[in-house]
Amino acid sequence: MSYLALARKWRPRRFEDVLGQPHVVQALSHALAGDRLHPAILLTGTRGVGKTTLARLIAKGLNCETGVTPTPCGKCPSCQQVDEGRFVDLLEIDAASHTGVDNVRELIDNAQYSPSRGRYKVYLIDEVHMLSKAAFNALLKTLEEPPPHVKFILATTDPQKLPITVLSRCLQFNLKRLPAATIRELLARVLVEEKLAAEPPALAELARAADGSMRDGLSLLDQAIAHCGGRLTRAAVEEMLGTMGRQELYALLRAVAAHDAAAVLAGIERLDTQAPDYEALLKELGGVLQRIALVQMLPRAADAEDDAAIGELAAKIPAEDVQLYYEIAVHGRRDLEWAPDPRAHFEMTLLRLLAFRPESGGAAMKAAPAAGTSGASPRGTGAAAAAAPAAPMVSPVSATPAVRPAAAAVAGDAPWDQRVEALDLQGYPKQLARHTEWVERSGDTVRLRLDPKMKHLLQDDRRIALEQALTRQLGGSVRLAVEVGEVTRTPALLEQQRAQQKQQAAESAVAQDPTVRALQEQFGATVRSVTPVDGSK
Repeated sequence: MSYLALARKWRPRRFEDVLGQPHVVQALSHALAGDRLHPAILLTGTRGVGKTTLARLIAKGLNCETGVTPTPCGKCPSCQQVDEGRFVDLLEIDAASHTGVDNVRELIDNAQYSPSRGRYKVYLIDEVHMLSKAAFNALLKTLEEPPPHVKFILATTDPQKLPITVLSRCLQFNLKRLPAATIRELLARVLVEEKLAAEPPALAELARAADGSMRDGLSLLDQAIAHCGGRLTRAAVEEMLGTMGRQELYALLRAVAAHDAAAVLAGIERLDTQAPDYEALLKELGGVLQRIALVQMLPRAADAEDDAAIGELAAKIPAEDVQLYYEIAVHGRRDLEWAPDPRAHFEMTLLRLLAFRPESGGAAMKAAPAAGTSGASPRGTGAAAAAAPAAPMVSPVSATPAVRPAAAAVAGDAPWDQRVEALDLQGYPKQLARHTEWVERSGDTVRLRLDPKMKHLLQDDRRIALEQALTRQLGGSVRLAVEVGEVTRTPALLEQQRAQQKQQAAESAVAQDPTVRALQEQFGATVRSVTPVDGSK
């Protein structure tokens, strides 16, 4: 007996076996239970999510010898013939190869005849968006008023290409992409039934590669079984998928976090020896950065699939840098087709991670020592090193040198809002400072109180940056403690109060202006808005 592909062997035979589409299954089950199924149904969704499977289950429910039911017996000849793909009253038509109006007219002519064996004649038109305009026009009347013994089920991956006249005649159900966890669970169950062993990370790799398609997941599992020869290991699956470089990606991100250009280039060389799929690597790089960002924002979002390296990198790379790295990785994958060489483009993307950094970032990138030098410092030593200017950081948006602001001197008794303006901070750490108020300084401990509305700003990397800036400003070691509580005099609130006072003064000045009054009295003019003007400009 010939081998049956897993995607066919594990095709659902009952509505309750359909995974990830409860909203569609529930609606169709209720319609079949009351024999109130609409004569024209449109199933939309990406590949491999269950459109054809649901159409066949509908055909079984309509023609089961026990009666119209959402739970067909699966044992009668009608049910078995539908499962085997040879039920004469289920006509599956591939619209991609039957696009013409003549094909549709032939279908309409045959629809007038009663079913040969079942209760209903079911027409499944797959990829219906491929029909020509004339074919759609020929189908419209039959879709709206089909014979009582006919049901039409249209399936498409691109519903936007369907004429609105067809959409208005159909009951539409949109099937969702399946979560990776759902695909992984089914793959694990399949392997148990097939008496095969697999490492959990290997199944996670296959589920991610399926990209929301259960059929693709089962097909990849078939391929992995053939590739691994029995037991599925993570290394073998990654090699098959061309994503065996994930551990190398973690090492590359560690090198980027340390701003070590030499380590980045060495890691790319190691990757290149494995002949990887660079598009898959760029996709994987974006996925890793997305997981890092999620763990940084919501630590509880980490799941069992995440490597320990995700948490390590989330603690090591500032959140602002991760956001920028993600944008660079996504753009790098988008631009890959225009690159002269995939390997060079991947290398260029990693170099961009090193070259472009938010203005509030930390130290500059480590430069590799020049040939013939042996010192540990790339800038030399002694007075020459002290006199060498720091390399300017380049903003990826403006492409102009971004200079870190110098700390301004403030008096020892200066109010907190003046101290905040003088701190050498940018970005989120500066916003954290602006929404706090000074509580006290006791020894080397400075206590601040944060506005509860802005508690999302309180993250360790931002608190540490503020602590370091205060240490530089106050001229001594500072331990910063930030509590969340009601505030009355944060720099942000004071600025808002000053803005309101300026607005009120401007409105009062306009209202008392003789010219404005004359216009109001003579022409009935009204003042719609007043914008204060900074007198210094």
